Amino acid sequence: MPGSEAPAAPQVTWDDIPDGIVVVDPAGRVEIFNIAAVKITGVTVTAALGRHLTEILPLLDERGNDWWECSRASRELPRVTGQPERRLTLAYPSSERDLNVTVRYVRAEGKLTQVSLSLRDTASRERLERNRADLVSTVAHELRSPLTSVKGFTATLLAKWDRFTEEQKKLMLNTVNTDADRVTRLLAEVLDVSRIDSGRIQMRKQIVDLEHTLRRVVDGKVAAGEATHDRFVVRTEGELPEMWLDSDKIEQVLHNLVDNALRHGAGTVTIVMRGTPSGAEVTVADEGEGVPEASASRVFTKFWRGATRGNGTGLGLYIARALIEAHGGTITVGRVPGGGAEFRFVVPAGAPVFA
Repeated sequence: MPGSEAPAAPQVTWDDIPDGIVVVDPAGRVEIFNIAAVKITGVTVTAALGRHLTEILPLLDERGNDWWECSRASRELPRVTGQPERRLTLAYPSSERDLNVTVRYVRAEGKLTQVSLSLRDTASRERLERNRADLVSTVAHELRSPLTSVKGFTATLLAKWDRFTEEQKKLMLNTVNTDADRVTRLLAEVLDVSRIDSGRIQMRKQIVDLEHTLRRVVDGKVAAGEATHDRFVVRTEGELPEMWLDSDKIEQVLHNLVDNALRHGAGTVTIVMRGTPSGAEVTVADEGEGVPEASASRVFTKFWRGATRGNGTGLGLYIARALIEAHGGTITVGRVPGGGAEFRFVVPAGAPVFA
């Protein structure tokens, strides 16, 4: 109503902060201990308030020294405002665990009034570091083989060019070209994963002819010698609506799904496109052993290759899911009646995106 005041925004409390927050006075007595700190440490608010920090949070640095005692000099220096995040060990008599701790010194006219500690569990950071290590390890492993081949054939041709027939030279150069393409695809996958993990996928939508895009992907596999035309069955059921999609990203999804069927499936690869009330549905099925039901939930995770998935980075399906979801669609995996895996994705028709 005119003249009425807008309702006041709810006041944020310490318990609304997702990190564990512990605030102590200059002597180290606990004044604030939020709910997140309770969950991280297992110490109740009642047990914490009024007690010395070292009694409820015996934090040790990397050398096993008491952190509170070692930070005395920092607390006494007027110009020191805090300590950057570092890993400290919460050492209880019966158990130990690592925490990421950030410290802030609150001062009034240069005099210390409070010390604020922010506590974070290390599990998520360790998981991220493991993923990065896995990515580096996978990339190094996958690069080694093609680069060895490229180096070997190139060095051989340079040293003994006149000793080879034209047919032998052509064979070696074709091998170098194929391995160079493999390296290019691998680096593109790594860049895609980096964009996905950092949330930097950009969509450039335009009208896309799905059937034409799929034919181009299949023809590319045949031209590269990865399969023959008679291994593919491609059909369209019903009329497809006008599709506003990112052409490059949809082509990449189709490439990854077809590539997966050729590498890990068997027999005929059947690709069916159907119109839906709000967009289009595409299925890619093969006649191999399929994906075990117990593994279906992990197929689209990073680095998943299964027990007998052969070579590859294990990133193709992870990238495919991210690109489909960026379009507002969904992707699933199932089994066809005769065996084999069937990947199905649905994307909305979309609309042009204006800057």
